[in-house]
Amino acid sequence: MRIAMIAPGSRGDVEPYIALGEGLQKAGHVVRLVTHSNFDMLVSSHGLEFWPIAGSVQDIAQSTEMRGRLEGGNFLVVMAQMAKEAERGAVAAAEGGLAACRGMDLVLAGIGGLFVGLALAEKFGLPFLQAYYIPFTPTRAYPSFLLPKLPSWFGGSLNRLSYHLTRQIMWQGFRSADRLARQGVLGLPAAPFWGPYKTDRFHHLPMLYGYSPSVIPPPSDWDSDIHVTGYWFSDPEADWTPPPALVAFLQAGPPPVYVGFGSMSNRKPEATTDLILQALARTQQRAIILSGWSGLHAADVPDSVFMLDAIPFAWLFPRVAAVVHHGGAGTTAYGLRAGVPSVVIPFFGDQPFWGQRIAELGVGPEPIPQRKLTVERLAQAIQVAVTDPTMRQRAAVLGAKIQAEDGVARAVAVVQQIAERGAASR
Repeated sequence: MRIAMIAPGSRGDVEPYIALGEGLQKAGHVVRLVTHSNFDMLVSSHGLEFWPIAGSVQDIAQSTEMRGRLEGGNFLVVMAQMAKEAERGAVAAAEGGLAACRGMDLVLAGIGGLFVGLALAEKFGLPFLQAYYIPFTPTRAYPSFLLPKLPSWFGGSLNRLSYHLTRQIMWQGFRSADRLARQGVLGLPAAPFWGPYKTDRFHHLPMLYGYSPSVIPPPSDWDSDIHVTGYWFSDPEADWTPPPALVAFLQAGPPPVYVGFGSMSNRKPEATTDLILQALARTQQRAIILSGWSGLHAADVPDSVFMLDAIPFAWLFPRVAAVVHHGGAGTTAYGLRAGVPSVVIPFFGDQPFWGQRIAELGVGPEPIPQRKLTVERLAQAIQVAVTDPTMRQRAAVLGAKIQAEDGVARAVAVVQQIAERGAASR
């Protein structure tokens, strides 16, 4: 099959689809990954066909407006800003996707590419495969990622309702952009007011979830066409080598703590870095700090701290004592696989969900919302993560379970079944 994967977003949003694309390509499929132009080298280095769409999530995240909204932590406010950005880029994204999906046999997308992916599949009369890395299908078992702390005394009905609310929050925020893309570029009618969730194309194929069943067990009220495959990990290329200075730092003392907030931007990176350094000093921990999009940096850091711009988490995390991060789905996955505790500092979106799940699994302390981060709270959380033997044992056991899974292979097997059914029906 010729498969177009629609995967806009940050690096953590794109990497799972790169891993899945590699698996599909090795199984004999032709994979075209459609994402932002700044990921050209990343996608191509894994041997996949890259197809650019306009815009950069990094540029949006680092804008003054978005930095202020991210620090506020209000998802609705962030979504309102993202909706404005989506309108600006809707036509260009649809134009890029229109060219990318011509001649394809299947369109695959997750939350980031859901609406444009559905529209493109409709335009070309193609089947649409949903492939997510966070629960999006309504269930009574646990609440939606936007509402991870619903009161339990309401029971399963409220949990199920939370997914419909999440779907509407997402859709109503992007409905205007979707209409521009459909009517202005694709020549399609506008989607229904309540969104495309009840259309035949949305329900026609099985569904993939790229996370571990040991982290979020499949609920009993999902049907057999919903597959929780295990994570889709993208590991470094075989010829990749770490910076010699980093290797020397790791060998010079006990395993350090990793600290980094990935794609989350920060209006006061110096102050945040100073807070982190104070917490590390209190706990007497060595650390590796990743600047990321937040631009964490300091004019003077102690010898016990190593600053980095970027590093493959698959290589680094098994070599650290604990992982302090924002709770993005990708960073969370690599931290869990490494078998070390995580300290989550969530900003917005699905990050509080992952932070809460880590705490519930007992593989990290309670998450600290970014707006409530202090030296004292961070130091206490780091101290627990590096010294609590029960927590560290739980993290190691869970990491071993995840390492034994092959999420890509399971997902590829589902796609193979779809390809065989399609061939048989022709």
